[in-house]
Amino acid sequence: MAEAVPSPRTDDTKAPDEQKKVHRAETKTKTTVEAKRQGPTLEIIKADERVRTYIRSANQQTGAIGYTEHGERHANTSADGARFILKSLGHEARRCELGAIAAYLHDIGNVITREKHGQTGALLSKDILDALGFPTEEVAIVMGAIANHEESEGGLPVSAVSAAVIIADKSDVHRSRVRNPKTTAFDIHDRVNYAATASEIKVSRKEKLITLELTVDTEVAPIMEYFEIFLPRMMLSRRAAEFLHCSFALVINNTRLL
Repeated sequence: MAEAVPSPRTDDTKAPDEQKKVHRAETKTKTTVEAKRQGPTLEIIKADERVRTYIRSANQQTGAIGYTEHGERHANTSADGARFILKSLGHEARRCELGAIAAYLHDIGNVITREKHGQTGALLSKDILDALGFPTEEVAIVMGAIANHEESEGGLPVSAVSAAVIIADKSDVHRSRVRNPKTTAFDIHDRVNYAATASEIKVSRKEKLITLELTVDTEVAPIMEYFEIFLPRMMLSRRAAEFLHCSFALVINNTRLL
């Protein structure tokens, strides 16, 4: 009697293993059916008039003091990135949804002031989330993620949602964020963002690796300028990746630098 041939071992990470998320000027977040059944979703957050007003006003106010775009484009891109990271690493649908929600709201505190905007944003989000029917436990997770996203304010990853928000936020480096119309008047932040023509997050679940890949026009800004202003952000991204039991890599113009 012939010996049975064992069936091939299935790969639950889905081929190809390395998932990719490209950051573009316009993005669309997707809400899963399962997440909808489990509670309020990002779409409810985005439709809320308070959220829309706060984010737009915050963007106007940060623009008035010379910051790059921090409005709905950045909120959507960050939400997409956080959801993508958690989903690629196999987290359940509701946690992916909370990651997207926290990332969408993470800069809402700029409506009050740029200083300590993580903490003020966390407090602003509490009343909104409560009113929209989020369970208290989920409110706490989102508040913690918002309050801890900023490296200059002592932020650290405190949950999987928090870690995903950090990486998604810090990965949004792109020329579409620059609001200064005069290239001759660019400061270093404008130059570095304008030099970034492509930004892509890659996640390998098998290798436990999260990679930020950038394409940088070195005629606009040398790579050293990127490190001059963004190294603390990359170090926080590394800590966030470690919280997710992954390594973090930075690749610029096809060269791995971290």
